[in-house]
Amino acid sequence: MSSVERLDDVIARLERAAEQLRSGELSADAAATLVEDCANLASQAAVELEQLTRSEAFSPAPGQDTLL
Repeated sequence: MSSVERLDDVIARLERAAEQLRSGELSADAAATLVEDCANLASQAAVELEQLTRSEAFSPAPGQDTLL
């Protein structure tokens, strides 16, 4: 699975968690646990974004070849 796919997965999970939190149907304990899970997901997203940024930094610009 690529960094982009992993990032998309994390985003989807965060969106589902936000929907659950907005619904108001969770108990206080369940909401607190979900907020902790969201913090972990945000950390994963940061790692994926950093990896994407690093991989793009070393890629030549479109139309540019690397020198041998």
